[in-house]
Amino acid sequence: MARQQDDARERLIEGTSELLWERGYVGVSPAAILRRSGVGQGSMYHHFQGKGDLVLAAERHSAALMQEELRSVLTGEGTAFDRIAAYLLRERDALRGCRVGRLVADPEVVVNDQLREPVRETFALLHKFLVDVIEEGRAAGEFAPELDAEETADTLAAVVQGGYALARAEQSVVPYERAVRGALALLKAAAPSAG
Repeated sequence: MARQQDDARERLIEGTSELLWERGYVGVSPAAILRRSGVGQGSMYHHFQGKGDLVLAAERHSAALMQEELRSVLTGEGTAFDRIAAYLLRERDALRGCRVGRLVADPEVVVNDQLREPVRETFALLHKFLVDVIEEGRAAGEFAPELDAEETADTLAAVVQGGYALARAEQSVVPYERAVRGALALLKAAAPSAG
């Protein structure tokens, strides 16, 4: 019985996470959550106090997945440039956008500190990983010493998130891919000159 309850809870979280990615907070109704997760109404209110509680659990689930992906790519092996390139070139569905980043476009999330926290925490971790990699690259001579790690980290994050917005506006991955290639070209240009 406990396993069935755990399974229902996980299905509710995963279903809500997918719906948030597709529709945002406002577009997620309890009825849609129940349809997507395939559980009964009693399960939803057995495991969660209401929509806000379930949405927060779903956000934390999405944030944990993204944080693990970031950790894997940005703290792994390879040169600093290679790890940043792996982050930027990682396979994504540019037309769907970022399952975490899209949440800050939702007014209900932005005004609620608790709902905004998983997003803020995830982007803070991304910033830290990027700063660390850029600083490693400067120390190894891959990047010029004057390259500002904090500013560059924010720029790289903005390229990905902005690239999603451009792709969605055009309904084409081409603007996203151009933005990523442009960022990599700028980063290569930040290498110390051979002379």
